[in-house]
Amino acid sequence: MWVLLRGGYPLRILLPLRGEWMGRRGLPRSLVPGPPRRRYRKEALPALEVPVLPVTATEIRQYLRAHGIPFQDGHSCLRAPSPFVKALQLKDQTGAPASFSLFIDKTTGRFLCMTSLAEGSWEDFQASVEGRGEGAREGVLLGEAPEAEDSEEVRRIWDRAIPLWELPEPEEAQLARVMFGLTKVTDDTLRRFSVRYLRPARSLVFPWLSPGGLGLRGLKLLSAESQGDEVHYKETTIPRPGVYHNLFGLPLISRRDVEVVLTSRELDSLALNQSTGLPTLALPRGTACLPPALLPYLEQFRRIVLWLGDDLRSWEAAKLFARKLNPKRCSLVRPGDQQPRPLEALNRGLNLSRILRTALPAWHKSIVSFRQLREEVLGELSNVEQAAGIRWNRFPDLNRLLKGHRKGELTVFTGPTGSGKTTFISEYALDLCTQGVNTLWGSFEISNVRLARVMLTQFAVGRLEEQLDKYDEWADRFEDLPLYFMTFHGQQSIRTVIDTMQHAVYVYDICHVVIDNLQFMMGHEQLSTDRIAAQDYIVGAFRKFATDNSCHVTLVIHPRKEDDDKELQTASIFGSAKASQEADNVLILQDRKLVTGPGKRYLQVSKNRFDGDVGVFPLEFNKSSLTFSIPPKSKARLKKVKDDNGLVTKKPSSGKKGAVPQNSETCLGQAHHPYQPNPSKPSR
Repeated sequence: MWVLLRGGYPLRILLPLRGEWMGRRGLPRSLVPGPPRRRYRKEALPALEVPVLPVTATEIRQYLRAHGIPFQDGHSCLRAPSPFVKALQLKDQTGAPASFSLFIDKTTGRFLCMTSLAEGSWEDFQASVEGRGEGAREGVLLGEAPEAEDSEEVRRIWDRAIPLWELPEPEEAQLARVMFGLTKVTDDTLRRFSVRYLRPARSLVFPWLSPGGLGLRGLKLLSAESQGDEVHYKETTIPRPGVYHNLFGLPLISRRDVEVVLTSRELDSLALNQSTGLPTLALPRGTACLPPALLPYLEQFRRIVLWLGDDLRSWEAAKLFARKLNPKRCSLVRPGDQQPRPLEALNRGLNLSRILRTALPAWHKSIVSFRQLREEVLGELSNVEQAAGIRWNRFPDLNRLLKGHRKGELTVFTGPTGSGKTTFISEYALDLCTQGVNTLWGSFEISNVRLARVMLTQFAVGRLEEQLDKYDEWADRFEDLPLYFMTFHGQQSIRTVIDTMQHAVYVYDICHVVIDNLQFMMGHEQLSTDRIAAQDYIVGAFRKFATDNSCHVTLVIHPRKEDDDKELQTASIFGSAKASQEADNVLILQDRKLVTGPGKRYLQVSKNRFDGDVGVFPLEFNKSSLTFSIPPKSKARLKKVKDDNGLVTKKPSSGKKGAVPQNSETCLGQAHHPYQPNPSKPSR
């Protein structure tokens, strides 16, 4: 039997195995790669040479029937016998034979054996069943094994950490409980969940235990910092966040449990389990992502309650995760003053069981009256800033116009050739990505290596070629960002691009997709010889994707040829008016260097469907950091435009040649200091 081992590094080894299946923890230590040199290891979505539709649940069922493989239909997975365990006559709590331990994802076809922890893609499963390819017979693709240095660090930290009740100083234990809000969480609860405290780092330590609770696979460290009247928590995971797939509390789940409560923090799971006695699990990355690799562990539950937090961002994440888990079995706890996050509810003496009984079903056929919408409307009115979306740190003037970055919208971005559209939009997206917005880049003009180099320079706010000794430090931090790249280059089919985006939304919970640019998909479409009709079809496809998947799409479109002495307007966007009509936001990067001299750029918001505010503010390009967030010396920065057509009236300022066009509206912004991360500690 041959097994394909995939480690955390670009290393692939074929190992002959004999007898029974050998699990990951059975590998000899000599096979674990030593500490390598750090490399850029961002995941890239594979490019497809021809449009290939992803596997569907119907195709998976047909394949299993054709090969005589029995299966059972689940909520998000199909369940089938595993070829890696002996057939048993026992049955589990669902009535299925215990040998039915292989779970196949209905959306991606990826499989996981719960007994042996063997996993792989749908193609791996087909090759194993059919015996195709060298070493394919009874072969399986293993999940990522922990790095040697990570394993040693995990064990070292875990051995140094001690339970809170064993701290030598009672005052220190009491201070730690106050810092983390654990004054009402008992020692028995902490002991049951194996929570420890690391004194040197003043951090709680949550273990990532294997499903059977027998092995330690990783750790999450939670530190608390007091900032004024608020406490801010900082998380550190080993291994890195991208491969930290822990469901905290999983070893405590019984096979007879049919209901579970999902939380976004380990502290909330402790409070819920203590107060209600219900099984609780904490997601590894909070509201940022629900990795599909965890779905098989949730298949046994007939009802899942998502209580993720007390803000609108948590509410949106709960609705997104419910779609992935099957909405018919999910209920959501709506944020509110009397329904805060579980730990706060415990500390305030609220009845957590009563709050759970108010959870709303995530699925319904249709909305028939305002009564079913009134609570969501009240939530948006009560949380105006949260409803406006995530605000940019580097572009405060953009916040004053667009108010924020919102899911489900389509933004069209244009500007003259050579004006810096790609450079600006990369910083625009990077700003959001550093705040936890899962981002997918589709760059068809420049390579991913060049794009990543630009974004890394913007992230470090300086040229790394002049300080290569700091490259590994910055690259490690950049690697932890929820940033992914499509590996397309040149002309691509819109169907191929949309399929890849759908896959990314499901697997990585992508919230923002950047397409640079639309023209590279038009030559591939054979729908019509009319390029305008082809563009309208593509814009409509992106509009539908953004709405259906609650995902923001930023689409770069080249403008039509205009005279050099004229400013671009909404009508300057190439093609028909459909692009500007379908878009929620239209951004134009104006470049006046041909008329007024080099460096005269400004950003114009010519459409804003959220609240109608449009306007213009200047940009200054910093060549050393490749950023546009350095403010110009002029005090006047932002001008609002409120006329119907959204055009900026040109008016010279102080008689200076090349002044930014302004109108008669009052200036809303003044010169400000840009967002510049500390080189020794970047903002995340």
